[in-house]
Amino acid sequence: MTAHHESEPLAEHEVTAAARDLVLAFSRTDTDAYFAAFAPEATFVFHPEDRRLESRAEYEALWKTWLADGWSVTACESSEARVQLFGSTAVFSHTVHTTTSTGGTEETTVERETIVFARIDGRILAVHEHLSPSPAAAGSTA
Repeated sequence: MTAHHESEPLAEHEVTAAARDLVLAFSRTDTDAYFAAFAPEATFVFHPEDRRLESRAEYEALWKTWLADGWSVTACESSEARVQLFGSTAVFSHTVHTTTSTGGTEETTVERETIVFARIDGRILAVHEHLSPSPAAAGSTA
């Protein structure tokens, strides 16, 4: 089944709600809810990874390896959000403070994230995510 990208313009409140739900699912390590926020054809660029992830399924496979290593998200906060509307797509950018735990060892990161949303089959879904380290956090140790 092919996804139907719709031309109805997005509203800022729709994008903000979709981003909030995505971040909340991530903060709970809620695998099902988190990946439901992404279109199957979504792509991902994460600075710790050596390649672009070409689909939601590829990212889900990587996520499962993290979970198998005992990884989980213990906190995730979004700040400095900005929504840019472009018809039926939108760019959401923000700063994200994330604390994860792997085998009882916690790590906190501060990163900048951009998520591109589109209206697909009546839902607002993420179609691309790009994560990069925040220059402000480069000198800090959490």
